[in-house]
Amino acid sequence: MYTKAMTLLLICLPVLAWAEQDTAKLTAEGKGVIKSFFGDLKGELVKGMKSGGPVHTINVCNKVAPNLSEAHSQMSGWQVSRTSLKTRNPKNKPDAWETQVLNEFETRKAAGEDPMKIVKTEIVEENGRKVFRMMKAIPTAEVCTKCHGSDIAAPVAEKLDELYPEDKARGYSVGDLRGAFTLKKML
Repeated sequence: MYTKAMTLLLICLPVLAWAEQDTAKLTAEGKGVIKSFFGDLKGELVKGMKSGGPVHTINVCNKVAPNLSEAHSQMSGWQVSRTSLKTRNPKNKPDAWETQVLNEFETRKAAGEDPMKIVKTEIVEENGRKVFRMMKAIPTAEVCTKCHGSDIAAPVAEKLDELYPEDKARGYSVGDLRGAFTLKKML
C-alpha cells in the first residue's frame, strides 16, 4: 500500500537525479568556459608584460579583458566576467549573489581550502527564470602583485590612477583571493 509520501518520493527521485546530472554537466561545461577564458586572458597579460611591463599590461587589462569577456560570452552562450570584493573597474562590481559567494570563498580559504579549487555553483531564480550561476576563485599570484599588491611602482600607480580613478584592487599579497571568475547561463 503506497502512501502519498511514497508516491511523491517516487515522482521526485527521478527529477532530483536529473537535476543532479544536469548540474554536474553544467559545472563541467562552466569549468571549460573558465579555462578557455583564463587561458586567453593570461596569454594576453603575459604578452603585455613581455612587451612593455606592468604599465603596458594595464592597458591590456583595460581594453582587451572586457573584449575577451564579451567574445567568450558570445562563443559559449554563458555570461562570462570577473568580479571582486575590491574592484578596479566599477563595471565589475559584484551583485548580491556574487558578494555572498566571494565572502563564502574568503571563509573557505581561511578554513584551509586550496584557493585554486574553490568553486561554487547554484541554480537561482532571476526575473522569474532559472539561471545556473558559477564562480571560481582567483588567487593572487606573484606577478599579480605588480599591479594589485601593496608596494606598486610609481609609474604603475600613476597609470592605474589615470585609467581607474575608483580603483580599490590594491593591497593584495600572494595567495590572497583576488576575486573570481563568474558565469551565468539561462536554463
